[in-house]
Amino acid sequence: MMIINFVMDRAENQGMLNTPLPAIDEPEGDYVPIRQSYIVDAHVHLFPNNLFTPIRQWFEIHGWPIRYQLSSEDIIQFLNSHGIDHIVALHYAHKPGIAWKLNSYMAEISRIHPQVSGMATVYPGEQDAVAILEQAFNDGLAGVKLHNHVQCFDINSPAMDEIYDICGRTRKPLIMHVGREPKSPAYRCDPYELCQADMVERVLRDYPQLKVCVPHLGADEFDAYQRMLERYDNLWLDTTMMLADYLPMDYSPRLGDMRTDRIMYGTDFPNLPYAWDREIKKLVDQDLPQSDLTKILGSNAVEFYQIDRRK
Repeated sequence: MMIINFVMDRAENQGMLNTPLPAIDEPEGDYVPIRQSYIVDAHVHLFPNNLFTPIRQWFEIHGWPIRYQLSSEDIIQFLNSHGIDHIVALHYAHKPGIAWKLNSYMAEISRIHPQVSGMATVYPGEQDAVAILEQAFNDGLAGVKLHNHVQCFDINSPAMDEIYDICGRTRKPLIMHVGREPKSPAYRCDPYELCQADMVERVLRDYPQLKVCVPHLGADEFDAYQRMLERYDNLWLDTTMMLADYLPMDYSPRLGDMRTDRIMYGTDFPNLPYAWDREIKKLVDQDLPQSDLTKILGSNAVEFYQIDRRK
């Protein structure tokens, strides 16, 4: 059972998820709204059912109603049948001691479904963190996912250095939710203290061989992350939920103004309050050149996660 120590921050520290946001009852398409040879959703969550249930309960109380309450197998089938060719599957350990089992679960899914690139996880600072990741990589997992808002780690701590080191040495990508938003007062730590763009820049500078993806276009420090994209070739961003015009923020991303070779399409499926294709429709509506769409919708993720398109 997933347990998070809920605390209420001071009012001035409350983020955009002060109260649950509404569901959007909108029609969904049967297939992706674009002719594209290879589409990767680079931000999909897969968990065992015994963790999916409390995660959904948390979102219902503190985030938004989840529209797609599906099992991992159903998630894969749903996305593939709707035109998504490949899935990058993410999870995270919310406490020490559970990463072994979570990674074993993800490795088995990736073995059964070659159209899934499963990420490993670890709880930063836990005993045997390096051994946990070494085993996960040996089992075929393609990188590491961490979520600062849930795991509450110091980006620049020695505990993180050992994770950066092993990912850099093994050329395994690291996807870290280290943007400050979307922040909830239900988290047990304040992301505005732990997640700052300059702290991430220190990692990019100190570990040039480490490939890092920051989800949600780095919300809410968008300008800082856009500048860092120009400065660091080892930084990528994904679009997750930032194109959907759903979260209460004053930001309209123009992907054509960014390094389109460093942006990946992602959704947060199945943890969505709106239709699965809402974000890709808005991406298509940006009227980007076909070459940019090809990069954002597929080839950038193929490069970052070393996806074998033959599978």
